[in-house]
Amino acid sequence: MAVYGASSWVLPRGQRSRPSAQVFLFQLYGVFLRECGDMELVKWHLTCLLESSHLSCSQREGIALSVGLASTTHLEEVWALLEHMGRTRFLRWALPSPESQDEILESSFLSASILLTRVLRKEYGAQNYKFTQTPELIQCLLCILQKEPDFLATLCRQKTILVIVGLSNLRPSLKPLVKSRILQTCLRSVYLLPPIEELKSKSPPLEPAPDALYAKTVRALDLLLQNFFLENPSMDELSFLLQHTERWLKSDRSHERKRAVLSIFLLLQYVVDSLKFTVSPRPPSGTPRWGEDPQQCVSLLLHLVVEQKGRALEFMPWNKAKHFEVKVSKEWEMKLGHMVKAFRKDLTVAQHTQLVLTLLHGLHSHSHLRCDLASRLLLMIFQDAGIKPEQVAEILHSLLQELPGIRFKNVYKTMMKAIAALGNQHTQEVVEVTLSLSHPFERWILSLWRTLATNQQLARKVMTILYMKLKLRPSREFIQPTRQAQLVCLKALNTIYELLYTQEYRGTVRWAFAGVLMGLLTQLHYLLELGMVEGMSDYQEDILDDKPLGPCRTCLEALKGLFWTTNYWEVFAHVKLLNGWECLECLETYPQGVTLLARAMSHYDCEVKAILGQAIIFLKNSEERDNLVAILIISEFLNSPDVFQHVNQRSMVNFMNLNLKNSNPLVRAMSLQALSSILMHPKKGTLRQRSRLLELLDSFLQPEPNDPLGLMQILGDILHRLGDQGVGAVILKIAQHLQLFFEDVSAEVRGCAIFLFGDVIHRGGKKFRQALKTFAFQALVPLLFHLADSCPEVVMKTKLTFLRCAILLKWEFRKELFSKLAWGRGLGAENDVFIYMIESNFGNYHQFFMQALTYLHSPHRNLKLAAMRFIGGMLQDYFADLCFYLKKGDIKTLKKSLKTLREDPDSMCRRFYLNFTGDIMELSHYVT
Repeated sequence: MAVYGASSWVLPRGQRSRPSAQVFLFQLYGVFLRECGDMELVKWHLTCLLESSHLSCSQREGIALSVGLASTTHLEEVWALLEHMGRTRFLRWALPSPESQDEILESSFLSASILLTRVLRKEYGAQNYKFTQTPELIQCLLCILQKEPDFLATLCRQKTILVIVGLSNLRPSLKPLVKSRILQTCLRSVYLLPPIEELKSKSPPLEPAPDALYAKTVRALDLLLQNFFLENPSMDELSFLLQHTERWLKSDRSHERKRAVLSIFLLLQYVVDSLKFTVSPRPPSGTPRWGEDPQQCVSLLLHLVVEQKGRALEFMPWNKAKHFEVKVSKEWEMKLGHMVKAFRKDLTVAQHTQLVLTLLHGLHSHSHLRCDLASRLLLMIFQDAGIKPEQVAEILHSLLQELPGIRFKNVYKTMMKAIAALGNQHTQEVVEVTLSLSHPFERWILSLWRTLATNQQLARKVMTILYMKLKLRPSREFIQPTRQAQLVCLKALNTIYELLYTQEYRGTVRWAFAGVLMGLLTQLHYLLELGMVEGMSDYQEDILDDKPLGPCRTCLEALKGLFWTTNYWEVFAHVKLLNGWECLECLETYPQGVTLLARAMSHYDCEVKAILGQAIIFLKNSEERDNLVAILIISEFLNSPDVFQHVNQRSMVNFMNLNLKNSNPLVRAMSLQALSSILMHPKKGTLRQRSRLLELLDSFLQPEPNDPLGLMQILGDILHRLGDQGVGAVILKIAQHLQLFFEDVSAEVRGCAIFLFGDVIHRGGKKFRQALKTFAFQALVPLLFHLADSCPEVVMKTKLTFLRCAILLKWEFRKELFSKLAWGRGLGAENDVFIYMIESNFGNYHQFFMQALTYLHSPHRNLKLAAMRFIGGMLQDYFADLCFYLKKGDIKTLKKSLKTLREDPDSMCRRFYLNFTGDIMELSHYVT
């Protein structure tokens, strides 16, 4: 239905005096409204009708007739409209109250102010005069603004702000205090308004649309900000304006934060599009804490800097400010990259550092968006090579202070990438600064080191720098006792020790094995020279203790950890079971400890080529301790037949000749020993040593040789020098004969025979390996029982040989076996070793069982008791297997052996007989 509005309805000039015609038209209008189905249209027309002229009686009657006709169909809507019009329109014409008088006065004052500003704006010479009462006039306008309600019904806010804009252009310029008061009041009046949806619900239905009123009010506020800036176009003025928005950016209400960001964006866009500056480029000192979607604001700030240098960037198109939505895209990432490059080019080093520190400070903000933007900018700055070496220390110090306060995981991950990027650019500086900060055990420092291992190349650079730092060893006279802990070499040592057990560095440590090894060995000698041995003697490695380790102990434990964490545990175990690590605890036995370690590395082929290369370099150094460590390793490696696969023989001879002139007598002696090595003169030396070996072997194989201990020691030395060269058949004879001395009355003979047996079974090459495995298998039970030998030295040597048998036979739980042998105590550890042995030899239980029976008659009580525990364990845990594998003849032997225990004077033997007689009888029943 099309109905023309009452406000647009005008009677023809000739009909205005004819009331009947007017009444007819009003009646017709009422009928149209009655029949109209669009309620919004009816309300609008009725409002226009009620607001039309009421001067003549006929007009009032006609209006009443139209309203009455419309109410016949739309009674509730018409009634509500009449009530509202009565409250908001017609009562205004009544006698005003004191409050309404104030409103009328304020409205009149505002109207007068508007007229004044219009006149002054049009007056050509207005700027030639000074208006001294402008601040007082503005203060009155601010009072009007403060009394405005929390909804929008009129344009009073907009008009007041626009009047203030006009007055602020008059001379003299407003003082900063007055401008600050204006900004605070205007921002508060606009930003505190409820959201648009709430404004619509609060606004009276007949008033103008609140979203339109709000848009006009916000536009007035933007004009105020732009006008203030135009009066003083400088970065300081921009900073002054932005500082007043900061409290709103930190508001708990999202709509207030969004309004503040929109104002900032429009102001910055106005500045970028309209102005050029001549002041030095720097970010405003009061750069606020951005709220939602702050990328546009930051990009505009950058543009201000670039514009001043004449390097305007090509901006991506902005979305309409009304929607204020920025999609994060490749285009935005490129823009962010341009921003970082602009900062790097246009800022001084000090300014750039301050920018980075400001971004770092924002990382612990409660605002996720602010933290995310700060971390992304920092990542790009670090990746862009924007940090200079002289900035690293200050930035890294600040970064580590802020790192624990980061609340968001994605921000933390981004910062870890940023640290890695910084490490790639300035590895040396980052390592040095991190070393100077604090102990590497601290969580955040360790996290930083882990981050520097995110890529293999960076991790290798870090590890190389660390072990090179070990060489920064000042002389004793230059070290103050109170400053010992601050030595760079000690900080590097502590860090290496920690990184050995850090998963991210496992591969890197393996790669840098030789360099780290040589560094730690020489560092240990240096610390022993300084006497920094606190905590060395009372340390117990099988007890967990939170007490910090002393420098020497830390170095020694790092040396152990180097082998353990790189899976060269056999070397660690070999030295451990020979008490070789203890030899490294003092200067007197240090050479012996290094020799044992070098021999174990050579035997288990532990990075021989790399270590030999490093040792040759160290032997050329001027440091005496470097020469000492190097010659001890080289001279031991020269006993290995594979050494000349890695180094030229003639070069090595010449090199050793040069070291005969070394200032250290031990280095000279070891060089001479290296020159006399069989491998240095293979033809001549091998023939002579083999001839001597055969002579000694004849004496050794006699039923009762003279001085078996001396013979075994000499045989061991010759075998060590010969290596695997032509000793295969001889090895088998020695291995077989050595087992006869396992039960010798002399503990020294037993120990020497057991130790030499462990050496012998690993020689002979592939050709005789299977035969040597057979000997190793036959020796398992005797070795197991000798773990209970009455002599501690025999026990220690037995542990090593037992482990070497397990390695040769390739048991599955070799590493676990070593742990029990090295640190296990009591029956629990004994039982674990028993299980490892039995379970690693499936199908051979009965052979072990029958071997154990022979020890029931041993003259050594410890061995007899060990045999009884072994037999008892087999009967209890492997009874069914024994029933399957044993024969009738084996049962007869078993009964005969047990029968002798019945009359044994030892009560434990008799008790064993009584406890297991029943099991033996049952076993004989099942064995066929």
